[in-house]
Amino acid sequence: MRIGVITFPGSLDDRDAQRAIRLAGGEPVALWHGEHDLKGVDAIVLPGGFSYGDYLRCGAIAARSPIMAEVIDAANGGMPVLGICNGFQILVEAHLLPGGLVRNALGTFVCRDQNMRVENTSTAFTNQYEAGQEITIPLKNGEGGFLADTETLNRIEGEGLVVFRYLDVDPNGSLNGIAGITNERGNVVGLMPHPEHAVEPGFGPDMPEAMRSGTDGLAMFTSVLQGALAR
Repeated sequence: MRIGVITFPGSLDDRDAQRAIRLAGGEPVALWHGEHDLKGVDAIVLPGGFSYGDYLRCGAIAARSPIMAEVIDAANGGMPVLGICNGFQILVEAHLLPGGLVRNALGTFVCRDQNMRVENTSTAFTNQYEAGQEITIPLKNGEGGFLADTETLNRIEGEGLVVFRYLDVDPNGSLNGIAGITNERGNVVGLMPHPEHAVEPGFGPDMPEAMRSGTDGLAMFTSVLQGALAR
């Protein structure tokens, strides 16, 4: 399976996402923000970083880059799309996911190993987890506070669109501790933590071995591969 990873000016984790895809058994394909060519990929990852320097709002300029017109069409056609951190912000700005992401409640950049719970296992990127499974994924952001108006938040909760929820502590001040969401179809997922940094033993979250495997993020990439095989 060929999975495209888009590089925007200011992307930092595109190579890490490519490596995670390779470790999961997929073929990473580098895509460029200024082109309209998705190169025949089967799924897309929007990686973390600071696209366009986070000017205006995080993800606002990237959401209007040439390749995003193709991503929007592909996502609306059912192609799996994963947005990680800045990629999540881009998906929200492109209106592929509801809500918004704002400055962390404490006003500071957060970098930590974050515990969270898997709430929805029916998406393209979570079918290899168990419902209620608790995982540890690195988090690093300055503007990861998820918000939405009351009607939208009630719809997200009521329709089971919350994919991940923070445990122990809400590092960003997100409403209802929301760490990641999906669209109604389940093919578009966005989250603030970085699964691509938790795909290899010994290189994952710095937790006691009894508390983590160091590979809790790998299932997000194997999920999309297994989903493709099932189809």
